[in-house]
Amino acid sequence: MFQAPTRQILRASLTTRGANGASAFIPQCTKIVFEYCDNWSSSDKLRTYLAKHIKAVAESHPHVEFVVKQRPFKQPIARGFYVNGRTKEIGLKKLEITGIQQKIQLLLDSSGAKIKPLKRETIQSTSDAARGIWSGLHVEEPFRI
Repeated sequence: MFQAPTRQILRASLTTRGANGASAFIPQCTKIVFEYCDNWSSSDKLRTYLAKHIKAVAESHPHVEFVVKQRPFKQPIARGFYVNGRTKEIGLKKLEITGIQQKIQLLLDSSGAKIKPLKRETIQSTSDAARGIWSGLHVEEPFRI
């Protein structure tokens, strides 16, 4: 009786590739930039947040780069950079520390994709659409009214 040769399966060949959502999660936010003014009172709460809370946020999100910049004589903002190349900018003018935390969490949880309206659903056809403009002159039998 004939036996087919068996092939040895190595343990290293049994690994799988990571996919976003199924077996692994790829964070979408790569960088957050805080910009504030030292002189303006609208940046007071952001300066307090940066002094007391930013270290804990940075330790809990090691995949995100946090950058702090001075922006003289302008309102404070937080700008998020994402994997898909887009950015989102949120103004932090006169927000309390809890409001700043919520906005930073919003930047961290966001995907960076454009906001799509939910009211109007886009129609997706299963068949090909007719191309061009119909004319009664291009048919075998002329069009009659």
